[in-house]
Amino acid sequence: MKLLILDGNSVINRAYFGVKPLTNREGLYTHAIYGFLNILEKAEKEEQPDAVCVAFDLHGPTFRHLRYEGYKANRHGMPEELAQQMPVMKDVLRAMNIPIYECQGWEADDVIGTVGKICSENEWECVIVTGDRDSLQLIDENVHVKLVISRPGQTNATLYDIEKFREDYGFEPKRLIDLKSLMGDSSDNIPGVKGVGEKTAKDLLARFGTLDGVYENIDDPSIRPKLREKLVADKENAYLSYELATIRPEAPIQFQPRDAVVRPYDRVALYELFQRLEFVRLIDKYGLRSAALEVAKPVEKAVAVLPRVDSLPEPGIPCAVYLAEDGSLGIAWEAGVCVLTPMEAQMAGDILAGREDCVCHDVKSTMHRLDAMGLGFGTFGFDTALAAYDLNPSQSDYPVSKLATNFLGVSVEDGDAAGCAEAIWNLRSVLREELKGQGMEALYFDMELPLCAVLYRMEKAGIAIDREQLEQFGKMLSERIDDCEALIYSYSGERFNINSPKQLGELLFEKLELPPVKKTKTGYSTNADVLEKLKSKHPIIPAIMDYRMLTKLRSTYADGLMKAIGTDGRIRTSFQNLVTATGRLSSTEPNLQNIPVRTELGAEIRKMFVPKEGNVLVDADYSQIELRVLAHIAGDETMQAAFRDGLDIHTVTASQVFAVPVEQVTSLMRRHAKAVNFGIVYGISEFSLAEDIGVSRWEAKDYIESYLANYKGVRKYMKDVVEEAREKGFTVTMFGRKRYIPELKSSNFNIRSGAERIALNTPIQGTAADLIKLAMIRVDKALREQFPEATLLLQVHDELIVECPEEISAQVAEVMSREMEQVASLSVPLTAEAKWGKSWYDAK
Repeated sequence: MKLLILDGNSVINRAYFGVKPLTNREGLYTHAIYGFLNILEKAEKEEQPDAVCVAFDLHGPTFRHLRYEGYKANRHGMPEELAQQMPVMKDVLRAMNIPIYECQGWEADDVIGTVGKICSENEWECVIVTGDRDSLQLIDENVHVKLVISRPGQTNATLYDIEKFREDYGFEPKRLIDLKSLMGDSSDNIPGVKGVGEKTAKDLLARFGTLDGVYENIDDPSIRPKLREKLVADKENAYLSYELATIRPEAPIQFQPRDAVVRPYDRVALYELFQRLEFVRLIDKYGLRSAALEVAKPVEKAVAVLPRVDSLPEPGIPCAVYLAEDGSLGIAWEAGVCVLTPMEAQMAGDILAGREDCVCHDVKSTMHRLDAMGLGFGTFGFDTALAAYDLNPSQSDYPVSKLATNFLGVSVEDGDAAGCAEAIWNLRSVLREELKGQGMEALYFDMELPLCAVLYRMEKAGIAIDREQLEQFGKMLSERIDDCEALIYSYSGERFNINSPKQLGELLFEKLELPPVKKTKTGYSTNADVLEKLKSKHPIIPAIMDYRMLTKLRSTYADGLMKAIGTDGRIRTSFQNLVTATGRLSSTEPNLQNIPVRTELGAEIRKMFVPKEGNVLVDADYSQIELRVLAHIAGDETMQAAFRDGLDIHTVTASQVFAVPVEQVTSLMRRHAKAVNFGIVYGISEFSLAEDIGVSRWEAKDYIESYLANYKGVRKYMKDVVEEAREKGFTVTMFGRKRYIPELKSSNFNIRSGAERIALNTPIQGTAADLIKLAMIRVDKALREQFPEATLLLQVHDELIVECPEEISAQVAEVMSREMEQVASLSVPLTAEAKWGKSWYDAK
């Protein structure tokens, strides 16, 4: 029989720091609980235990604190974001019928040791799950330790038995206490012997076996005189440390292994907790959907249960539709819910055609799927996924099941055509009220929803690419990569795997003896920042940088784009409108928004994007839109005047920062000013600015201070926007888009600082994103009305690309510039210059 015991505080701490912060709608942090459950699930799957329990520390001093006042005195208090999750975590464990063991005055380690001892006495195997190496001393024939190591986004565990421990440490598990008594433990503030580190301590134990053995042989000539002095001087601390480091398996708890035998969950209690925590995926993973039927809750009018019917809604009657993965079509309306099988849906191809007020979930993808099935559709008046995204853009996904749980308090399974259609119908009124209450109706109905049809048409159109030119580009890259490889091998004097960070690190920092810039737990870092700092130290570095650049271009673009070409010679990307927290669109499969432009070779790729025969590509690009938005939102009169006068903002900034007349601004001054201008938008630090432009930290600090002294409105904005976001819990764009930033109240300085940069940047970047979205809607509408032969193809950050017959290119360019510039009335002019050519490169 096997028992699994989790070191509750240790595991939830690892989960807290290893999982990206998450909150539910009420602002409760949930990521530590989520991570804890993932670690528990993985351990249960790997160990297949017969019994499971958890040990936690209790608040208050233990016998160790009474023995030594300094014990754990250097520990910081538990972060508030974690402390608020602890009682809920315990509620979840109780709902899972997993016993919790705690003992006042004793640590969880002692409770775990006691459990392990009792298991051994009852001939049970005990596996301890912890991130604390202290528990390794408990390992024996029956007790093993699964040591959890967490890094952001990744958690791994290593199972230690006696053999594995000996392999790593070179002695018996019990001797870990002797090791700590000599070297101490900074995390627990155990003193040890001053000046004795791990290597020396291990060497002493290898020769003399135990702490007692060390002191019994203190006069051994193999002990260096200075080391002997340290050992003699700190003998009392060594034995005190031995006492503090020893786990005492005698905590007064009532425990028998059979008490922790795995039992069925309290499904209703666990379902309700997961609902509150918004763990929709875990509801499905734990099979708790049916528990929703047992939850006795009054059904609100907005969530009225609709009857199942066989008839279809009459044309003109508003309805909700849900197209399941298997092709079945759920339709819900005021009178009831019906489901069409895939075949029935195909036969009733015109059921949605002409309808003007359909509700669905993810309009854009629904349009594509209906189109692929040959099913006609009219207009969609509401999109539940889009509404949920606007209400909280920081969520990772928006399945119907999650929205039904969060907003309706009911349970549906994704893929259930009838259940999802009914949920979507009921969600429409609830989410609309939420949008209204948040002041986001205009954002949703004037921008987000109309944009879906624009994106659908863009994705359907795609953009042509010159296959032959792309093939030649790939061959040229391969030849240059071969040349780079040969050059690198000539410098290194040996062949090795250039793509292996380990092999590359050993070559650069051991064989070639270059100065290491950064070390990681797995070896030397060879990332781009490291190579940039070393590029003047050895000619192999620029060759490696070229190799990486070339292989990236080949794999991502030459090979990647070739695979994406359709049978008609066009590439179709997917514009993600439910992903970014700022409201910006992203492009995937393939990503056409990251086509490189800064290097000459990267920019060549744009030459391969071409119009169809007889057409040109027209490219219209906003000029410095984020800085113009900053000038408007901050109300900075100096910056506004520069834009209104049509001056170059970077030159004006350089003139002010460096205190020289405009005509004396050099190209270097302008380049530095440009970095400051854009850096301010992103909340850049003096350290980062110094790195970016290659000046000292003090110079960078002077640049920023001089900048803010001249742009007083920006200085005030930077202070006010963060304070307002901290007070309200969110930041907002000019068009009402909100982004919740609970991390502003984090007790962790780094997390809080990152959140402050988000609060500073989001109103600017988000407003710019809103402007380009509105511009897309206006440009698309104007072209369809005036030049239906012209087609909007791409949106790349602040630029739009249209394909049109060559003879109307000038008129189309004029329409694009006009619509983009008139999209909103700001205190500074919006400018958008449009050009055209026979390729994307030529149109830039």
